[in-house]
Amino acid sequence: MIRRVGLVLAVVLLSAWVLLPIYLIAVPSVSVRQSVYAWPKNFWPGEFSADTVRFFFSVEGVWKATRKSLVVAGITVLLSLLLGAPAGYALARYRFTGQNAYRLAILLTRAFPIVILSIPLAVRFIRLGMYDTPLAVALVHTALALPFAVLVSASLFVGIPRELEEAAWTLGCSRLQAFGRIVMPLALPGLAATGIFAFVTSWNEVFAASILTLRERTLPAFLLAVLGDAPLPFRFTGGFLLILPALVFMFAVRRYLFTLWGIASR
Repeated sequence: MIRRVGLVLAVVLLSAWVLLPIYLIAVPSVSVRQSVYAWPKNFWPGEFSADTVRFFFSVEGVWKATRKSLVVAGITVLLSLLLGAPAGYALARYRFTGQNAYRLAILLTRAFPIVILSIPLAVRFIRLGMYDTPLAVALVHTALALPFAVLVSASLFVGIPRELEEAAWTLGCSRLQAFGRIVMPLALPGLAATGIFAFVTSWNEVFAASILTLRERTLPAFLLAVLGDAPLPFRFTGGFLLILPALVFMFAVRRYLFTLWGIASR
């Protein structure tokens, strides 16, 4: 009984820790402007209004930046899965000299601060004609998400019995067919989690996007440039809309996450 109460209390505290900041940002973004400036603040929302959201999207450049963010995040998810999943499969299925050192090298790529790498990358992209393009930002975001994609995919494929693939081979499947028909369906929950991480990494990243773009800014980079002079309701709406797509994306792939955690379906 005590253990159950402690577990429920831990779940409530963890949920409050995650949801309370989102709630405090979301309520002012959909309230009337007067309530945003009012003091003392009411914890419960009063009168709802979409005026702030409409004003936010009426500002020149917001829609364009939102589209750029979605394009960059989509490319990042695609590249992270296309590069990370095969690398993780190779780490899980094949043994080679220096395998552990290779795993460590993958982790060490996250040790390089993006602040140090951004200027040389900007120079390189200018020489290649890729500066101020969504592809350049997506490549940097992919580099940030790829170590996680490789290591999570490797741990995922290790958990899938090799005997299932061998059985498919004996039944006439090629290696590629066995991977697509047997391994991939079992790996989808973990790959969905990898995709979520890549999407959130790209959607929220602001430093590289600010350095590598001038006109083709993503939404976080655009908001960073304009929020200093923006009114308070605009800031709350901008913060909430930075959170919202990640929440929607996680909700869309939630069934894969539940499967990954051993819950049948929700």
